Amino acid sequence: MRDHEFAQYCRARGLDEDQVSQAVASVRRFEEHLAGLDRHLESVRPDDLRAYIDGPPPSGQLTAGELTSLARYLRMAGLNEAFVYMLGLIGGLSIYPSIARRTEELAGAKARAAVFGELAVPAPGAEQKAYPPVTSLMLQRLQAEVPTAWRRVLAGNHHQIPRAAYAPLRELYLSEGIDAVLARRRQQLLAELAEHAETGQPWYEQTITPAVLDYVRAHPETQAGVRHGDRIIVSKIPYAPVDYLATDDPTLKRYYQCHCTLARAAILGEGQGVDPAFCHCSGGYEKLPFDVVFDTETEVEVLESALGGSTTCRFAIRIPG
Repeated sequence: MRDHEFAQYCRARGLDEDQVSQAVASVRRFEEHLAGLDRHLESVRPDDLRAYIDGPPPSGQLTAGELTSLARYLRMAGLNEAFVYMLGLIGGLSIYPSIARRTEELAGAKARAAVFGELAVPAPGAEQKAYPPVTSLMLQRLQAEVPTAWRRVLAGNHHQIPRAAYAPLRELYLSEGIDAVLARRRQQLLAELAEHAETGQPWYEQTITPAVLDYVRAHPETQAGVRHGDRIIVSKIPYAPVDYLATDDPTLKRYYQCHCTLARAAILGEGQGVDPAFCHCSGGYEKLPFDVVFDTETEVEVLESALGGSTTCRFAIRIPG
């Protein structure tokens, strides 16, 4: 294990010394587990992670913090396949609690209790097929308890992205307007993707190849957005773009398109189906930059989604005023 390098990596991400020590210890325990199986940390595979999560020695179920520490190490070490697998397991851990907090914020504590009381949220590290039944029940309760505001509840900043990240776009909007903002977003996106295609490092969960870069270039709505009158249309880049481009199977294409840990397994028939209305949650992620740009909570509409049967996820953000 590259202890010193990993400790520095964690410090650079704002962890204090106690958190750094815990992160290093978590990865070291995993390394010791692998050594007992004659496996090595620097060549770890997704099936190694699955086996460890299902039966970690000797303390039982891994915590969200331990899983996050493993993901950080895999990212630092360039173990991309294992890193992306881990993100698929931990990416949804904060979403249910965030939706619960926003339910209370918009509809009160009674509504939160009615929606989330005795909701059996999957344990950290659970396989994705465990999520759709919980998500479906949560959505049904939310629509029943908050009939006039459930879309707003879902379309919040549930990934807790700092609004300050989009402050430069707000400044650009005030000086040059929304079309300049959209042009800047696309310019930055293509530059980032080109860099990741060159280095081989994942862009968030996505593996970027020259073919993926060409796909984004050919689809201007992707991530950056294109203005049509008083609406900005944004399409999500596929969650697994390499696999998405390689298949003609419509079901697999929908699965490779979908980003949602809490629902995507339903596309393959694993677990209960999830109403595509839940995709307003993804809409909240896409509209957040524009909430900051316009300094108000914008409206988002789900135009197409993988849960709804499309091979594309598209959203319309209404320009206020």
